[in-house]
Amino acid sequence: MDSPRFAARQTVEQVEEGHELAPKFDENGLIPVVTTDFESGEVLMQGYMNADALQRTIVTGEAHYFSRSRQVMWHKGATSGLVQTVRELLIDDDQDCVWLRVDVAGGGASCHVGYRSCFYRSVPVGKDYAREQREGHVELAFTEAEKVFDPVEVYGDAPNPTQL
Repeated sequence: MDSPRFAARQTVEQVEEGHELAPKFDENGLIPVVTTDFESGEVLMQGYMNADALQRTIVTGEAHYFSRSRQVMWHKGATSGLVQTVRELLIDDDQDCVWLRVDVAGGGASCHVGYRSCFYRSVPVGKDYAREQREGHVELAFTEAEKVFDPVEVYGDAPNPTQL
């Protein structure tokens, strides 16, 4: 199966109102991706794709991303089994951001730390910040109580290169 070709970006009208996929990748060749659960709408993760990852996602129907820290494309779930099957791929009005709506295999987790969502902590704002901060430091609150899987069992005990 041939990889899809992206149209050249020529006019605002073509990009915003046309029928051609003409994604705008940033200076590093990346486009941000927000990934949500298809059924619940819960935000699972935010990542990036390069042209190859976007093409591979379109062709296979499974999410592929580009790791900025490792500088490689990766197939989500290839190691963990938590494959993201794309139910819908949307692109925003000026084609510089992708939204994936997915089903997740193997228990539904999408976070390499073991939680369901990569957004497992909340940041206090406004009055909550004033009440909960400690000496000016922001105190995070966990929104998920349990991990869906043990990352050491899945990935081993080596430090994750996407961190720090």
